[in-house]
Amino acid sequence: MKKYCFILCCLTVFSFFFSCHTKNTNPTFSEDIAPLIYTHCTSCHRPNQIGHFNLLTYQDIKKNANKIAYVVSHHMMPPWKADPNYSHFIGENILTEDEISLINTWVKLNCPIGDSLHIPTLPNLPPGSMLGIPDLHIPVKTIAIESNYNDRFLLVKVPYELPQDTFIRAVEFMPGNSNVVHHVNGDMVRFDFDKKKNVYDGDLVSDMKLDSTIKLAYQKIGILQDDGSYPILAKSVVNYLPGVIAQQYPDGIGGWKANKKNAFLLADLHFGPSSEKVWDSSYINIFYAKEIPKRPLQEFQMGTLGVSPIVPALIIPPNKISKYTTDFMVPNDISILTINPHMHLLGKSFLAYALTPQQDTIRLIHIPQWDFNWQNFYTFPKMVKIPKGSNIHVEGLFDNTSSNIYNPNNPPKEVRDNLGSMRTTDEMFQFIITYLPYQEGDENISLERK
Repeated sequence: MKKYCFILCCLTVFSFFFSCHTKNTNPTFSEDIAPLIYTHCTSCHRPNQIGHFNLLTYQDIKKNANKIAYVVSHHMMPPWKADPNYSHFIGENILTEDEISLINTWVKLNCPIGDSLHIPTLPNLPPGSMLGIPDLHIPVKTIAIESNYNDRFLLVKVPYELPQDTFIRAVEFMPGNSNVVHHVNGDMVRFDFDKKKNVYDGDLVSDMKLDSTIKLAYQKIGILQDDGSYPILAKSVVNYLPGVIAQQYPDGIGGWKANKKNAFLLADLHFGPSSEKVWDSSYINIFYAKEIPKRPLQEFQMGTLGVSPIVPALIIPPNKISKYTTDFMVPNDISILTINPHMHLLGKSFLAYALTPQQDTIRLIHIPQWDFNWQNFYTFPKMVKIPKGSNIHVEGLFDNTSSNIYNPNNPPKEVRDNLGSMRTTDEMFQFIITYLPYQEGDENISLERK
């Protein structure tokens, strides 16, 4: 009897193991492919989002099946660039090799639909947002982008009023034309109620190439208060890069107070080159906080225009792959929430870690294949404690050879950061860190919103 039970147990384990490792040779849309597409693709591939075609219905997905198979097989999509074998982040969007194989098999079988009654329902994705239904939706002034190959950097005021002083937990910039909107770094202006009669005054938009000083630009777009004084500025409230989803944290962490009269100051709304005249109608979504923020966020950046120098100086010679580093010693215990690596078209790979005084390594991020078109803000599942005296070390490889298909110069020529120029064809090497002063137990706090 014991021998029989042992054999039965072995057969059960073997059967389970075999079933878990046997590839599905007859995948269907309803049972296998729809769940993958809806989970990994549809949030971007829907109306008014950055995907260039919809992936909502069986017809949508079958029509684009060969494209899908190609981009997932070459790990171009989903666009998650951080190495999951090095560190983990909230919202990781990665297909396993088995899932990629399943998609390829389905395409080779001519995309069988399966039982149409079993096609899962579409995910609940709110229109016009990647976060949810906003409490307030504010349009940015519509801007014309001329048909030339020049970068444009604009200073833009986005005014709004509220019935009362309000706490905000998240601000989301949504590009109207993702083909030309490259990035936004924005602050929040809080006007004194009695010192600003009309928050909507001014031209709202200033081209920094035409307005010679920041004061003239502020006057032009109506940032100054009526008595000529400067309003209160909350820094780094709204940001955008290709692939970025606005950051939101558990209640009580981060957030800002808004007055009755406010404006977002988009300090450098960057439009990339365009081969034809287009219009951009971007907008900003605001999400109110349920409670007063208890722990306001802090931020510093390393490298270009940051707290730590680049070694050697970021002067990238032609026809070479060159390595650059930047290091910063943390003066106090901190808890890191979110990190944002940044390079331009010559970027090849990015690595960052912290080395504690005890010589322990704290992995932060590794991007083995840099892609200028997808630059995330990466939020850790839990806060990461970096002890006082730790050295944060960042390495970047830059490929200034003709084999780099993104190299803007043919033949390659020397490229440098030009004192922090944000032009696409110049270079940058930055590591932006969002953090809090460390409190006991921070490393156990989940950063997932419930």
